[in-house]
Amino acid sequence: MKILSALNRDASISIPKLSNDLGINLSVAYSRIKRLIRRGIIEHYTITVNEDKLGMTASAIAGINLDPKNREQILDEIMKMDSVRLLREVTGRFDLIVNLRGASLDELHKAVYDIIGKIPGVQHAEVFMEVARRTPIVKYRLQD
Repeated sequence: MKILSALNRDASISIPKLSNDLGINLSVAYSRIKRLIRRGIIEHYTITVNEDKLGMTASAIAGINLDPKNREQILDEIMKMDSVRLLREVTGRFDLIVNLRGASLDELHKAVYDIIGKIPGVQHAEVFMEVARRTPIVKYRLQD
């Protein structure tokens, strides 16, 4: 849907500019956005922080295996870490995938091996340092 794609690119766009860019009437744009909010498709508007400009230039993903008996404690400890941006419980080779940001690759390496690796119940941790990133422009389609 064109409205979702436009808002995904810039959530701060005004409704008049959005309607003009999409070639639709202002009231139509407004009512479609309200409908998307009511349906729960748009949950909230947010900002994207440029962490590179804050000195957080290193990014990594950690795959973690854990003892299920210690799951809650491990999740709680990881979520307390300043470098953690996202934690996912997954199936496959790892139990958890953790996205991290820091000032250096060394800082992230230490976060995984010296902090996460020492949490009771963490069985294995593997770090994948980011060397490049590409973010696609998402085009949304509503399913009936």
